[in-house]
Amino acid sequence: MQKITPFLWFDHQAEEAMNYYVSVFNGNPKKKQESKVVAIKRYPDGPLEGPIKGFEGKVLTGIFELEGQRYMCLDGGPIFKPNESFSILVDCHDQDEINYFWNTFTAGGQESQCGWLKDKYGFSWQIAPDMEKYMRGDAEKSKKAMHVLLGMKKIVIKDLEDAYNS
Repeated sequence: MQKITPFLWFDHQAEEAMNYYVSVFNGNPKKKQESKVVAIKRYPDGPLEGPIKGFEGKVLTGIFELEGQRYMCLDGGPIFKPNESFSILVDCHDQDEINYFWNTFTAGGQESQCGWLKDKYGFSWQIAPDMEKYMRGDAEKSKKAMHVLLGMKKIVIKDLEDAYNS
């Protein structure tokens, strides 16, 4: 197991979300390795009491991998909601890959700025190319690229490159 594993809290749709995320990453034509659900441990059957009442058969812990990165999740009820203070960065190699992830995750989700979006489960993702090449080196070029980036929702690499090279 990797040393650090992000852990996602869902109200009641952890299993649905795991399967969705796995299908999104496996559907990427540029994937490098298979994504998969690794394991699911469920709340016990029978009447449950207290804060887990009604969670019979739901996901107590789920483990899944996206392109080799392991995640855990659970169905924990509506106590905690995802917010933008935590996001998952998808490092895209080209515009086609940006378009794929952006269009897939915003279906039922919500666009934000600078390559950020929320998926249909409320989790924030950053869909971006390697931004280091636009943010390092020549300060004036980086400033131009940053100015263009701040006006974007979905990142358009050509627009960044044009600004950086102008």
